[in-house]
Amino acid sequence: MKVLAIRGATTVVSNNKEDILNESAKLIQTIIIENLLDLDDIISMCFTMTNDLDKVYPSVAVREILNITDIPMLNFEEKYIEGSLRMCIRVIMYVNSEKSKKDIKHIYLNDSKDLRKDLVEIQL
Repeated sequence: MKVLAIRGATTVVSNNKEDILNESAKLIQTIIIENLLDLDDIISMCFTMTNDLDKVYPSVAVREILNITDIPMLNFEEKYIEGSLRMCIRVIMYVNSEKSKKDIKHIYLNDSKDLRKDLVEIQL
């Protein structure tokens, strides 16, 4: 078994707790479903948010909405780059897997689809 990384991102309409929690939960749930992940295979998750989001950490959604409490998670502020996508939540999830890198489905929801236009297979 090897360690693989799964990337994902989403955006929210406004800087409020409900939007951040709901979109973060949807992103993680979609990554889990689309990659057929067993929760025991998830090693850790690291989240970033753009500096215009400051009402709640994305990891709170994983713990409180998805009830996943035994996976280490960190939250960071994404470095601001002029002209970059705003109101954005990103994640990198490390997993144990027998899959190859080409079989991993990276998930980009809402306006974050523009971040990885090269990933056309799964853009919900």
